[in-house]
Amino acid sequence: MSGVWHFNPDGVIRLVGNPQAEGSSHGGSSSRKRQVLVYLPTGQVVSSYSSLEQMLTGLGWERYYGGDPDFFQFHKHSSIDLISLPREFSKFGSVHMFDIVLKNSDTFRVRDM
Repeated sequence: MSGVWHFNPDGVIRLVGNPQAEGSSHGGSSSRKRQVLVYLPTGQVVSSYSSLEQMLTGLGWERYYGGDPDFFQFHKHSSIDLISLPREFSKFGSVHMFDIVLKNSDTFRVRDM
């Protein structure tokens, strides 16, 4: 359930629903846009792990093979940062995109498509 809590002067609290969010969560038409990761130097949308790996390698990231086999992982020798991505690209979501942006803020952005 989503919405906004309203606090009345008499102390009564009520939740006013968000019909758009509730409609999309129950199989209605979704007004939510798909998010994509954009590589800023070229404006390219990341569409596969092979293209993302090339971009990250160019920024000094290396594949890390010592971790969980269910993830693709990248690290930099110059930091303690680790990027962990699900092995299946179809499970690559906004949480992973924002992790990449956080660690490469001048090079990547998440945008609505």
